[in-house]
Amino acid sequence: MFKQWHLGRRVAAAGGWAVVAVAVAASAQTPPTAPAFDAMARGRLLTRVFMAGALDSLDGAWNAQMGAMMNRRQLEIFQAQVQEQLGALTMLLDERVIPRDTLQVYTRLGSYANAPMTIETQWAFDPRGKVAGFYIRPAMTAAPTQYLEYQTKTALRLPFSGAWWVFWGGRVLAENIHVTAPDQRFASDLLIRKDNSSHRGEGKTNEDYYAFGQLLVAPGAGTVAAVMDTVTDNVPGVMNRNQPLGNHVILDHGNGEFSFLCHFKQGTITVKRGQKVQAGDPLGQCGNSGNSSEAHLHYHMQTTAVPFRGAGLPAQFRRYQANGETVERGEPAQGQQVEALDPLPPASGGRNAPKPARKGGR
Repeated sequence: MFKQWHLGRRVAAAGGWAVVAVAVAASAQTPPTAPAFDAMARGRLLTRVFMAGALDSLDGAWNAQMGAMMNRRQLEIFQAQVQEQLGALTMLLDERVIPRDTLQVYTRLGSYANAPMTIETQWAFDPRGKVAGFYIRPAMTAAPTQYLEYQTKTALRLPFSGAWWVFWGGRVLAENIHVTAPDQRFASDLLIRKDNSSHRGEGKTNEDYYAFGQLLVAPGAGTVAAVMDTVTDNVPGVMNRNQPLGNHVILDHGNGEFSFLCHFKQGTITVKRGQKVQAGDPLGQCGNSGNSSEAHLHYHMQTTAVPFRGAGLPAQFRRYQANGETVERGEPAQGQQVEALDPLPPASGGRNAPKPARKGGR
């Protein structure tokens, strides 16, 4: 799936600027292969076609899902708004193609005669070269932070066992959509992939996803500051923006650092507010609750226990492998397969093991 996970608060387009942003399902099951088309050339061509208003030339460019969603009259209105508000391209600042799951994503940044800010255009192409996503909007920028050189005080371990894949992670926008939010400036989203897919079969149920139901543990010692365990898991592809954290645990590490672990499976969290935990103690099972399109773990560290308040902090984990290389202390980055080197303590499989999900959970 073409994912745009974020815990909440979408950045609004400045000044009422027209924006189209469409993200639709693409086959995450198909192993990535060398594309049979030039994504850079195709992105340039479609941008010229759209900006020139030659919308007839876009017929046949969309994949099935996009084709069903695109209303010709709305597209005409949007194109006219964009042309009026942007005017002519005055400078191409950057353009690149980044593979993302099975998609090739073309992104360009440009300055325009009528626009006071940098404008971002993006086309996402499926393996056949069909358009699976498209938007034009004011370019997002990383949130300012005073913590770029911050060294984590808490001794952190990865909050799971086995190999997990970093979907969003890192310090730059190209690698991590979270960097636009001050509280999530250094956040990560992680899932499990096998044979280049995050799920078995068609991925229509939560149980199809390898991460769903996997044990999540405390990344470090602390006190449970907040718990939510009653949010229903989403149907894959449908997100609950009204409860963005979903089922979650917030840990107070006692030193001004607070860990947020989000999107747990409903009814599986085993800790209570005020409870003391050690690194590796079970917290619950990975789920698909909240602002989540499929089973994954959202993790970030910040300066308060209040969601969407405070400043994000870098979280340096100790003793793990990233793509087979040993890391003694580091921050997982997009595209890495990471796995804790130190085993979980015996209690992880004992009396504190996650309880079965209550009826009604997915």
